[in-house]
Amino acid sequence: MLPFQRGCWQRTFMAEEKSILLIVAGGIAAYKSLELVRLLRRQGIAVRAVMTGSAHEFVTPLSLGVLTEDEVYGDMFNLKEEREIGHIQLSREADLIVVCPATANILAKMASGIADDLATTILLATDKPVLAVPAMNVRMWGHAATQRNLKQLRSDGIHVMQPDEGGMACGEFGPGRLPEPLDIAKQICDLLSHPFDTALSSGRAPTTIAAAPLEAQPDFAPPEHRPLYGKHVLITAGPTREAIDPVRYIANRSSGRQGFAIAQAAADAGAEVTLIAGPVHLATPAGVIRIDVESALEMQAAVEAALPADAAIMVAAVADWRAATNAEQKIKKKGDTPAPLQLVENPDILAGLAKHKTRPELLIGFAAETEKIVEHATAKLAKKGCDWIVANDVSGDVMGGTHNAVTLVTAEGHDAWDDAPKDAVARKLIEKIVEKIGDTDER
Repeated sequence: MLPFQRGCWQRTFMAEEKSILLIVAGGIAAYKSLELVRLLRRQGIAVRAVMTGSAHEFVTPLSLGVLTEDEVYGDMFNLKEEREIGHIQLSREADLIVVCPATANILAKMASGIADDLATTILLATDKPVLAVPAMNVRMWGHAATQRNLKQLRSDGIHVMQPDEGGMACGEFGPGRLPEPLDIAKQICDLLSHPFDTALSSGRAPTTIAAAPLEAQPDFAPPEHRPLYGKHVLITAGPTREAIDPVRYIANRSSGRQGFAIAQAAADAGAEVTLIAGPVHLATPAGVIRIDVESALEMQAAVEAALPADAAIMVAAVADWRAATNAEQKIKKKGDTPAPLQLVENPDILAGLAKHKTRPELLIGFAAETEKIVEHATAKLAKKGCDWIVANDVSGDVMGGTHNAVTLVTAEGHDAWDDAPKDAVARKLIEKIVEKIGDTDER
């Protein structure tokens, strides 16, 4: 069970701790709410999150739950939620309510006093200050109805941030972009009369790494030399499962062994390792932070939530496709006619990471091929925008097996490695990574 899921735990705000209730609406900029939560938590501000129904199309409760260390709310009619912490309590407990991103739709509902889901009901029931952070298409922003709604909201005492101006996902240019999370965090601190510490706004939160080498592979590096000490390495591993109905799913034969071996080798080299794992039956490597996910969308959200990282190694065999709809009930056979299954393309996590604002210094992808291994891997290197591709021939029993024979493809050429146990392949890859980003001086 994941830490944010119902019934696991619920965070209690400390009396002296400033807190906000973050309402995430369904816009393309919703993913930036993850970085906003990270920034606020570094400033010592507690965050509890509510998601609208459409917000689930852009981020998942997994990412928000991991970062807020709290339940993520969204169902107005969940009796358990209402009994434990009703919408009235949610609306009153925080010091400030922040709507980010505030789409044209939720702004219109706020201005009209509409309460048709948990988010808008909270906004109508609250007696606390509210900050709206708009994000929408330039024409939607300039529309008379939107400007009329903004005027009404300001008249009602709602704080409204001015959106940024620039290029948008739709290809147009102008005002309507979500302000940068750093600017939003500063505005929130101002409204809370909470000092903003610039020193806490960059980099990852401090972590403690054991001075002694891990017991799992003590011969990897002597205690006095841990070349990835202080580096954050992000790794994905295993398959993803894309639900068709409550019984069936789309998946592949990836066992996750290679990714888990790399995570162990990176931890042994002194790195802080975040391992985002699909559904596999493997023990967590010693000294590794593990986040379990099911689908490609969950994996994408978890990867974004784990940034920034010094190196990212995308080993997971992410399903290329998912069912367009996940049937609530088991799909029954109807005579001899196969049930129709409409597929939609999953997000390209590797390519998205290559274009991310906080792109890792070293970005490594894996290519599972059955023919023309180097040719296909070289094309993937250029297409994805990563630094290295580790290509392997999966036409045999590599997926689920204990050995692997890979070819490391870079812009400078390719290097074929002999067939070896997966932990040996992992060590060799980490040695290459150390040469690229590690501290090779003895400590």
